[in-house]
Amino acid sequence: MSSPSNLDDEDTFKILIATDIHLGYMEKDAIRGNDTYNTLEEILKCAQTNQVDFILLGGDLFHENKPSRRCLHTGITMLRKYCMGDSPILFNILSDQAINFNTSKFPWVNYQDENLNISIPVFSIHGNHDDPTGAEGLCALDLLGSCGLVNHFGHSQSVEKIQISPILMQKGSTKLALYGLGSIPDERLYRMFVNNQVTMLRPKEDQDEWFNLFTIHQNRSKHGPTNYIPEQFLDDFIDLVVWGHEHECLIAPTRNEQQLFYVTQPGSSVATSLSPGEAAKKHIGLLRVKGRKMNLQKIPLQTVRQFFIQDLVLADYQDLFTPDTPQVTKKVEDFCYAKVIEMIEEAERERLGCDLTPEKPLIRLRVDYSGGFEPFNVSRFSQKFVDRVANPKDIIHFVRRREQKEDIKDEINIDYGQVFKNTAVEGLRVEDLVKQYFEAAEQKVQLSLLTEQGMGKAIQEFVDKDEKDAIEELVSYQLEKTQRHLQARGVTTEQDIDAEILRFRNSKKNTTEEDEEIREAINRAKAHRLERGDNLQGLDMSDELADVAMDSDEDPAPVAPPTRGRGRGRGRGSRGRGRGAAASEPKPASQSRRGRSAPVQSRSIMDAFQAPSQRPTRTGAAKSYIDDEAFIDDSDEDIPVMKAPQPAQKAAASSFTKRSSQSQSQSLSSRGIEFDDSDEEEDPFKGGGRNTRR
Repeated sequence: MSSPSNLDDEDTFKILIATDIHLGYMEKDAIRGNDTYNTLEEILKCAQTNQVDFILLGGDLFHENKPSRRCLHTGITMLRKYCMGDSPILFNILSDQAINFNTSKFPWVNYQDENLNISIPVFSIHGNHDDPTGAEGLCALDLLGSCGLVNHFGHSQSVEKIQISPILMQKGSTKLALYGLGSIPDERLYRMFVNNQVTMLRPKEDQDEWFNLFTIHQNRSKHGPTNYIPEQFLDDFIDLVVWGHEHECLIAPTRNEQQLFYVTQPGSSVATSLSPGEAAKKHIGLLRVKGRKMNLQKIPLQTVRQFFIQDLVLADYQDLFTPDTPQVTKKVEDFCYAKVIEMIEEAERERLGCDLTPEKPLIRLRVDYSGGFEPFNVSRFSQKFVDRVANPKDIIHFVRRREQKEDIKDEINIDYGQVFKNTAVEGLRVEDLVKQYFEAAEQKVQLSLLTEQGMGKAIQEFVDKDEKDAIEELVSYQLEKTQRHLQARGVTTEQDIDAEILRFRNSKKNTTEEDEEIREAINRAKAHRLERGDNLQGLDMSDELADVAMDSDEDPAPVAPPTRGRGRGRGRGSRGRGRGAAASEPKPASQSRRGRSAPVQSRSIMDAFQAPSQRPTRTGAAKSYIDDEAFIDDSDEDIPVMKAPQPAQKAAASSFTKRSSQSQSQSLSSRGIEFDDSDEEEDPFKGGGRNTRR
């Protein structure tokens, strides 16, 4: 049988597909520090060996929003080593690049820059780990874009409506429309899809001649009612969806029988959590597109560290031990030791002949000790495997099924076993846990001023990005808005205040206004951190200092102090910059907000709402805060090398038709798309072409 490489011709696009590389993950670990760098080099070397037309990345190229200098240096070095050269680019871009790369200072594809010599273009959307932040909405991909190494696309700057304009490519007779959408908070994007606020543009002419490829970075599996993006939301004219963010490798394309497109989920190229989804063999994909037919060849990664996980329920081994067995803890420990040894030996057998695979595997044994068993000393157990595994401290993970307690007076009865499920908790984010907590509380625990989404986002910023003031700023901001609203409504009694606060809170819940309030509060927290001169985690903060304009020259105005909650407690001290009971004398701009000491006053709930906050109005810089995080070779001498920048082709860009994300087209005939889900090389274009769409 002919191999795919023998059938490559001037009409075939060859695209290397990878997602979630997480460059820089655990780079400070003595054993696992180089894992992500080795895997990225393997991916780039594979692209060079297979002489692909371009590399398509589905987000999370970097693990951190602000990668370290070592991480950036290594990434730039490898991209320059493998993606720059004299090999000709054999495809053209027909769309208006000023629209495709609208956030770049160089709005054209990098291989058409006369100052660069690109042999393998890299197209990438951003993920939730390397999402754009700051007043300018920049991320690490934009730095690589300015260097001319990566083409960052799919960045939507609007929080109300999204128009996805494709990058139109042509190689020979094959036409490819590349769509991309970078990471957006799932709840917000879900709501936008439901409200028909997501539009995908299509060429007006010859629509059936284009192969439509869409790259997205969102939750695919359902984590909550709106905390994912159903496949049915995507338009049915799409041929193939490359789904990022999900780490489990499900690279073999699966057909969505309702929308009649295929979905491939390459998964991550490194295990970032010791969960079952990460244990699947890691692959990247080599996609071939010719006309309206495709073939996807999966390529196993050799440099990925092996990971084995096993669940152990002690209650299932009553023939060996019970909670009443003498020295049961010692027997359980010996039994777990034998299980770990079995996994290590299995890893050693699989590693034979694979010199690129790291020597020490990742091992995780999840032990369910429900039913009266007691956990043993994990530290002592871990010492036995220090020289044999890459994660000796994390080998054993004790879990226990929680039983629902009986209702107790004056206490909240919540089944935390349902809130924090052991099988999924490692894959959840902080805001997911906050949301699940309040949902499980069944209205017994409610926030008076804040919303679950706002609190979850503030906690996420505190945990993930070390924004220490995020929660405090959110509380202060929401309190002040509520005070102004109550004063404008003229409520006077405590009962009316409670009712009005509830109506005011519910009116903003899950709306664009709420999203803007959350971003404003988080931006204020970042601004105060920068004003204090905090340099979190030793990172270079010069980029943020350039992005965020401060109004430190303004003198704080005296204001009435806001109170906590509904105002029954003690008042807040001076917060500086006009947020609390500010002192009459202006403070130096360099004074730390942590060092404030102002008299604390006792205020009644009615006094707290008598005067609105006298916060100075921001000018200029305030508008820039609002947009923060709006968005989480065969060479042929007859073919010229596309190096000179091309003029933007307005005619091609203007010939689009709008298509709503929710519009349903007529039923489609069989597409005839073929794919290869085996590691063996096969004929990539089996079967006939796709019938004309009705």
